[in-house]
Amino acid sequence: MKIEKQVIIPAGGAKPLAPYSPGIRAGQFVFTAGQVGLDPAAHKLVPGGVQAEARQALENLKKILEAAGSSMGQVVKTTVFMTEMSNYGPINEVYGEYFKENPPARSAVAVRELPAGALVEIEAIALVSEGE
Repeated sequence: MKIEKQVIIPAGGAKPLAPYSPGIRAGQFVFTAGQVGLDPAAHKLVPGGVQAEARQALENLKKILEAAGSSMGQVVKTTVFMTEMSNYGPINEVYGEYFKENPPARSAVAVRELPAGALVEIEAIALVSEGE
């Protein structure tokens, strides 16, 4: 059985900053590109610091997942990249709002810098329910 790769570009979602797809659906999985706190309408980072950026990044992820027939509740793994490990706690506060029960597995790493000068970037792998 050949599994097809489907590019996911959500309506009204943030446009990629480089040559990549926002999401890829392959079989019963969705893989998202890392999402920063880019406001899709303004095409720039949301103001307000790391928590505002984390919230917008998670909203951007949510749009991609929903466009692929999945949801935040179907996320099995995330990776959180941050420019300062001191932002781990503030990011967790926002992250916990999106993953209240049975949170996905996660890796969190500090990096030197992120695209567009972002403070946080989040990517996800999620399931797509049968029949969707």
